[in-house]
Amino acid sequence: MSYLIRVSLPDVPGSLGQLAEAFGMVDADINSVDIVETGTDGTVTDDIVVSLPTGVMVDTLITAVAAVDGAEVDSIRPFTGRVDRRGQIQMLAKIAAQTRNTAKTLDELVRVVPGAVTSSWAVVLRNGEGGLERVAASPAAPEDDGSTPQMPPLDGARVLQPDFDAWLPASWSQLGTALTMTPLHGTDLVLVVGRVGGPDFLASEVTEIGDLGCIVGAMLR
Repeated sequence: MSYLIRVSLPDVPGSLGQLAEAFGMVDADINSVDIVETGTDGTVTDDIVVSLPTGVMVDTLITAVAAVDGAEVDSIRPFTGRVDRRGQIQMLAKIAAQTRNTAKTLDELVRVVPGAVTSSWAVVLRNGEGGLERVAASPAAPEDDGSTPQMPPLDGARVLQPDFDAWLPASWSQLGTALTMTPLHGTDLVLVVGRVGGPDFLASEVTEIGDLGCIVGAMLR
């Protein structure tokens, strides 16, 4: 079984090596490591995909992290695949190859974005006078309930919060789904990204998704 574990480590030489050694002690195999954010408090946040042998409990990963001085688990969840944000270049190339056909571009966008930003699903909406209308969605996205909610003006990427954003469809935030949204700048389209079960989107991730919105918006224009 593979898991995506988000860990905060001291930003000092050797800390990741100590964590790798601790994982090895519980027969955990590291598949990929990706730096999510370097904090101002002397820590670094990593997303690590780890495989455990059959019969080994996921709690052993938490115990392994606790064995490293200053390391903390932010979140852990089942995960399939690898984490590699460098793959976003390939993602943009695939999207660019479809820009002569807007519908194909958007279908490609929602297909590749979840894997590129370690998320579960993506939806593109058109923000018109009649409200938000779904125009593309990845296979794992919540079903379209047919509603056309009115969204407040959106200047840039931000986290969505069900308690604050009353217009959000209820199905989007089920199962503890973390949400973020960005306009595809220069168009009437917005991209929503959901991460079922969390963790919450960090500020660096929101900025990253906002940058993608700028690039893809320019392609569509």
